[in-house]
Amino acid sequence: MTDDRPVLLETRGSSLHIVLNRPRAINALTHTMVRLLDEALTGAEQDRTVTSVVLTGAGDRGLCAGGDIRALHDDTRAGGRASLGFWRDEYRLNARIARFPKPYVALMDGIVMGGGVGVSAHGSLRVVTERSRVAMPETGIGFVPDVGGTHLLAAAPGELGTHLALTGRSAGAADALLCGLADHYVPTLRLPELTEAVAAATTADEVAQAVRGSAEEPPAGELAAQRDWIDACYAADTVEEIVRRLHDSAAPAAAGAAAELSGRSPLALKVTLAALRRAARLDSLEAVLDQEFRVSGRVREEPDFVEGVRARIIDKDGSPQWKPATLAEVDDSVVARFFAPLGPGEQELGLAPGTADGTT
Repeated sequence: MTDDRPVLLETRGSSLHIVLNRPRAINALTHTMVRLLDEALTGAEQDRTVTSVVLTGAGDRGLCAGGDIRALHDDTRAGGRASLGFWRDEYRLNARIARFPKPYVALMDGIVMGGGVGVSAHGSLRVVTERSRVAMPETGIGFVPDVGGTHLLAAAPGELGTHLALTGRSAGAADALLCGLADHYVPTLRLPELTEAVAAATTADEVAQAVRGSAEEPPAGELAAQRDWIDACYAADTVEEIVRRLHDSAAPAAAGAAAELSGRSPLALKVTLAALRRAARLDSLEAVLDQEFRVSGRVREEPDFVEGVRARIIDKDGSPQWKPATLAEVDDSVVARFFAPLGPGEQELGLAPGTADGTT
């Protein structure tokens, strides 16, 4: 009989295996799943017999395609506040994963997007395979990278993170390793061997050695050979200048990136660039998550998120009507408002010292 619980737990040797179990939705995260993950980590942290945690996804399509976008869309469209509760708990979980005191092994096989990055790429041992496609595709639906994604992408070499964040492109195994989104490449066929070795490990060092022992050199990626034009174009201070440089570049791939940006939400592009630049100056993941919580809350107040989900996911007509429709119409003061402290009656996330009262 099929187990329909959204999160499955199984102890294997000294390892707690956590399985995201919504395969028909590529294991997209619901609020219930976030809470169950947090409870599982509490149990694993307190259980002295558990040496490590291993995160996987059910089915053969991917670890996790992100948050339950349809639910977030419906709540936002109805003017509800459930989305804020979801993000609050999700971002706290992301921070907890990053600071988890035992090895946290994330098997990032297949699709790993949005919220899937949040529950995997902050782990201590992050494994990609030949099937991995790691992405923060939020600008395509009028949203902004969150779950600590701006922290990760801001730390990528050169302007690779800016390129991935604005275009929403996915990174294969080698590119995920290059950008610091993963640590090791293990072919899919060797994952059972890896999980058995981790289950047999009784110390953190043995867990790390078990992962390294299964790792191989990944097939060549794409981004390393494109650093010249990516760094030159995306180092600009504005999205408008980035687009101009992409158009002027002699690299054929740059024109393709410019075309992709033309289909993204102008407001989301500008807020994303600002979020990345600000994240690079913040001193911790927690501070970035506090910033992302403010941004996500403000996104709810603009029409692009609801419209983007409608066009890309619900109606699937691929023709979102963005408001504003052009980069030139997005005023800098509107972008700045996304980063302002929350107003009266709005509780900050407050993960970093000094943010609970909005005094960052």
